[in-house]
Amino acid sequence: MTTEASRRSVALVTGLSGAGRSSVLRALEDLGWETVDNPPLGVVATLLAQPDQAAPIAIGIDARRPDFDAEAAAALVERVRGEPRLDVTVVFLTADEETLLRRYTETRRRHPKAQTGSVLEGVQRERALLMPLEAIADVVLDTSVMPLPELRAAVESRFARTSETTLWIGIVSFSYARGLPREADLVFDVRFLRNPHYIPGLKPLTGLDQPVVDYVADDPDFAAFYGRMTGLLFPLLPRYVREGKKYLTIAIGCTGGRHRSVMVATRLGADLREAGWRVAVAHRDIRSGSETGAAAGGTAA
Repeated sequence: MTTEASRRSVALVTGLSGAGRSSVLRALEDLGWETVDNPPLGVVATLLAQPDQAAPIAIGIDARRPDFDAEAAAALVERVRGEPRLDVTVVFLTADEETLLRRYTETRRRHPKAQTGSVLEGVQRERALLMPLEAIADVVLDTSVMPLPELRAAVESRFARTSETTLWIGIVSFSYARGLPREADLVFDVRFLRNPHYIPGLKPLTGLDQPVVDYVADDPDFAAFYGRMTGLLFPLLPRYVREGKKYLTIAIGCTGGRHRSVMVATRLGADLREAGWRVAVAHRDIRSGSETGAAAGGTAA
C-alpha cells in the first residue's frame, strides 16, 4: 500500500514565457529536486515511472515546442494526478502583458509564439494557448511585480523539505487596487487602520521603515485587531498540520500595498517564526503602491 510518506513529490512547472518558469526550476534544483526542462510530453510518463522512493522531480512544461498541445498536456496532468504513488503539484507562472513586453524588450529575445515578430502577438497567443493548464493549476504565481528573491522565497515556502514541520506558511502583503493574490488561503483587510500615505514625512517610506511601523502600531485599534488576528491564526495552524496541509498562504491587504499591509505582514511573519513555524514573507506591491494608488484615484498604502 502506498503511504503519504512514500509518495514521490512531482512539480509540473508551466506558464507564460518570460514569467519565471526557468527561475522556479532553478530554485527547485537548489532545494535538491531533480529538474527536467521542456521534455516531449510523451517522455514525462517515463520520467515518473521510477521507484516510489526516488528523489522529488520538477518538470518544466511550456509552449516552445512546435508540437505543443495544451489539451494533451492537461490530459497528461490529470493522468499523473491519478497515480497513487505520486504527489503532484502544478505550478503556473503568469505576468501581465506590460511586464512581459518590458522583459522581452530588455533581453531583445524573440517571443517563441510570435509569428510576425511582434512580442505582443506572441504573448497573447501563448496566453490563450495555455489557458487549459492555468485552469487546473494548484499554484498560480503572478510575477508582474515579484522580484527574483521573492519568487525564490515563494518556491521555498511550498517545496523545501524540512523535518521541523510539514506546514510552510507564506505571508504576502498586497494592494487591493491590484487584486487579491490568487494563491491566498486566508485574507485580512487592514484598510481600516490609519493611513501613512497622508502624512508627508511617511508617504515616501514603506512599512519596513520604523517611522511607519510606529505610526501604524500607534493606531488606537491596532493592538486589539492584531491580538484577535493572531488569536485566530495560532490555534488554526496545528489543525492544518493534522489535516495534512503542506502550505498556507496568508494575504494582508491595504489600498496601495506599501505601508499598512507591509507592516502587518512583516510583524506577523516575525511572530510566527518566533513560535517555530517556517515562514516566507513577500511584499507583492511594495514598489508599485504609490503609482497604483494614483491610478486608483489618489489613495495609497
